[in-house]
Amino acid sequence: MANVQFDLVSPERRLASVAASEVRIPATEGDMTAMANHLPTITTLRPGVLVVVHDGGADEYVVSGGFAEISAETVSVLAEQALPKGEVTQAIYDQMVADAEAALKTAQADAASDDGKAVDAAKALSDTVAIGAAIGLTTRL
Repeated sequence: MANVQFDLVSPERRLASVAASEVRIPATEGDMTAMANHLPTITTLRPGVLVVVHDGGADEYVVSGGFAEISAETVSVLAEQALPKGEVTQAIYDQMVADAEAALKTAQADAASDDGKAVDAAKALSDTVAIGAAIGLTTRL
């Protein structure tokens, strides 16, 4: 099976650079899988778990947003915030949920000028809460 070069970068650090057989991406429009010979695509990320499958197994990363650029040979992800799944503690997850709740409250307060922001913030909160179930952590909502 052909591979793609996968790179994952957050503002804090480079998290991955590996030849991957597939990359499962939590895209805003829905989950997608990028593989070799994928059509060129740029997509935004929603909060979720990004999975990279390679010869050594599979690695999972929790991402809060950002974007992915996909080509026939490469998948590059620039995440707003990203951590390997194993580094996400209950405290970090709780802070992610609290940040998403605060963003929703701010968007709701500004809803008179742009109701779309409140809808997007509500979706982001829902996706952030879903991360907990996906990685085995509990939510207080």
